[in-house]
Amino acid sequence: MSRAESRAAAADGRGAGPRAGAPDGAPPTAGQVPPAAVAAGRPLWSLCIFRSELVTTFRRWRILTLLGVLAAVPVLIGIAIRIETADGGRVGDGSGQGPAFLTQITNNGLFLVFAALAATLPVFLPMAVGVVAGDAIAGEANSGTLRYLLVAPAGRTRLLLAKYTAALAFCLAATLAVAVSALAAGVLLFPVGDVTTISGTRIPFGEGLLRALLIALLVAASLTGLAALGLFVSTLTGSGVAAMATTVGLVVTAQILNAIPQLDAVHPYLFPHYWLSFADVLREPVLWDDVLRNLGLQSAYTAVFGSAAWARFTTKDITA
Repeated sequence: MSRAESRAAAADGRGAGPRAGAPDGAPPTAGQVPPAAVAAGRPLWSLCIFRSELVTTFRRWRILTLLGVLAAVPVLIGIAIRIETADGGRVGDGSGQGPAFLTQITNNGLFLVFAALAATLPVFLPMAVGVVAGDAIAGEANSGTLRYLLVAPAGRTRLLLAKYTAALAFCLAATLAVAVSALAAGVLLFPVGDVTTISGTRIPFGEGLLRALLIALLVAASLTGLAALGLFVSTLTGSGVAAMATTVGLVVTAQILNAIPQLDAVHPYLFPHYWLSFADVLREPVLWDDVLRNLGLQSAYTAVFGSAAWARFTTKDITA
């Protein structure tokens, strides 16, 4: 039995369903599961599908490689800053003015977490999410395993939800890979202590850690709209490569449009527009306006493109 067939059998609950063609209200016969047992087993079907999808996603070498590359980015940033400042120099051009958070890393290694997230969010994180979400449905169709997955009685809707759940899990895993790697590198390479906020006030290191965790969760939430968009694109084609390339292309296009001043009227409707609003969490007091706008925008993208993906996938003629 192939891996796809095994996944379908696991999600199917090994045949936990009524006998095909049995009339409604008829008493169960030998080999037929009562309707009440079928209804009770539906949550188990869903749980098996979600669990199977998560396990399959995070066992792929492509996914593990993406997580490894993302985790390496903050380490490289920390080593580069350590080497540059080894002789007492300052980050950047010597004036201490550099990219956001980079100039403060030498004073407090916790800022490597914020700098790494700010460096990976515009490009690396969305590209990785685009690859995973774009390949969700199209990759199965391209490899010929989608029909086997749809054998499960949970149906197309639960399979789509399982795919989106796996994409969201990757968003969180990718963000935490960057944050945890940056924290470890920051503690090893630089001193740590009380955190100086953007507003100039100081907060204890423990509170700084809690804000770093909140920022990581906000960054993961910032990618949920893109995951829904990628899932929708994945339902439009049977080529995994085409779906991944299209999703990443949409990310690049949105970033370019967001950088053109003449298009400022449409900027608030582009999914990357508020991505860097997490910096407001490092103010005292915290400014929530743009953070909430970002969460609302991602929710809107999730609702619109999630619904579009459902409408497309549930009516699609599966031939592979």
